[in-house]
Amino acid sequence: MAKSILTYSGSLIARRNRSLGPALVFDRLWKDLGLPSVFEAMLQGTRFRFSIERSVFLAVLHRLFCPGSDRSAERWKDDFIIDGADEIDLHHLYRAMDWLGHTSIQLGSDHFSHRCNMDEIEERLFERNKDLFTDMDLVFFDTTSIYFEGEGGQDLGRRGHSKDSRPDLPQMIVGAILDGRGRPVCCEMWPGNVTDVTTLQPVVERLTARFGIASLCIVADRGMVSNDTMTKLESSELNLRYILGVRMRKLGIFKDEHFPIDDSFIEVTPPRMKASDPSPLKVSERMIEGKRYIVCYNEEQARKDRHDREAIVESLREKLKESDKNLVGNTGYRKYLAQHGEDHFDIDEGKIIEDARFDGIWILTTNMPDPAADIARHYKELWMVEDVFRSVKTVLRTRPVYHHNDGSIRGHVFCSFLALMLLKELESRLAAHGEAYEWQDIKRDLTALQECIA
Repeated sequence: MAKSILTYSGSLIARRNRSLGPALVFDRLWKDLGLPSVFEAMLQGTRFRFSIERSVFLAVLHRLFCPGSDRSAERWKDDFIIDGADEIDLHHLYRAMDWLGHTSIQLGSDHFSHRCNMDEIEERLFERNKDLFTDMDLVFFDTTSIYFEGEGGQDLGRRGHSKDSRPDLPQMIVGAILDGRGRPVCCEMWPGNVTDVTTLQPVVERLTARFGIASLCIVADRGMVSNDTMTKLESSELNLRYILGVRMRKLGIFKDEHFPIDDSFIEVTPPRMKASDPSPLKVSERMIEGKRYIVCYNEEQARKDRHDREAIVESLREKLKESDKNLVGNTGYRKYLAQHGEDHFDIDEGKIIEDARFDGIWILTTNMPDPAADIARHYKELWMVEDVFRSVKTVLRTRPVYHHNDGSIRGHVFCSFLALMLLKELESRLAAHGEAYEWQDIKRDLTALQECIA
């Protein structure tokens, strides 16, 4: 009775507080997706003297609530009630990461052909939960780069085109594949010097082989497309349908093409009446050299493109009055400049006119027979993959990556992928009940649910 009175009056001094909310929710989702059973089946016959499954779950939960290195996860767990985590030490986390990324089968000599334990986890999860997924007729694929704080692994850490604007650091390329409902299916990882145009074909081949897909349509951004890639994608052996963005400024067939917004354009989405409305969209289709192209036009984007260009050119005119040489390294300026002699530049009016041709325009190519409006809608849904990468890099913060071998690096990144899968599952269940909350609010409220020991 005395303890009840003290608690009510707020004078009880707790000797220790531990948060129980995070594991209470996400351990339930972890089990509902079948992850403990997957680990149990895969680890039969092994002799680990600690729980790989609990180590991976700890790393995944840490990614969600306090992203950072595996070293910080080992300390972080002391303030949380997580079933089975008290026995997990730092070296257990390292060994678990290495097990996830361990190459079990090397199918060839290139970086696209190895098979790791994490691949089997993805396949078992897909098979177990495929009733929860929409069918794989439509998949979305995109890539990003993740840089290393240290030297990177044996093969994964390479310098290449950095989407984080850190070309000075070694990096890796990570690709994510989502189904038509935006649920993560699998992730792929390559050395940092691999270009996007070389990733699409092996991803398609691995998808069909790993998940037993007879036919699919892949939606990908224009950075994935090259003439060689298109030839391979259209070969009879792949049986692939595609919706791909086009590098319209670099494709020769559009060099002299103009895009008047005339009666050939069909309105898909009308101009916005309020900010929450979808962006306006009109489409027109054309057959050029036997290929089907969908020209898409967004009048809001056209106004923005025009305004941005006018601001750049106006600034450029002012800077040209001062000095030519300072402008050479600025790509925003250089695209509108003409060079005369070794050191003299002035504004190229032709380049300005050329750039204006594409205001608000983006072009798709497809071999699907669906209406142009549906093709454009599918491509716009590619933002789901971009949102995934924003989550991985910000909400889940895959960085910093301090591991020094490829297996541990793959395991580290894969834990972020599993964390994302749990987060998407939570969002789906909330949406099914008509609820939607900001992740930061969910995280704060779950962390606030604590057990107090007096």
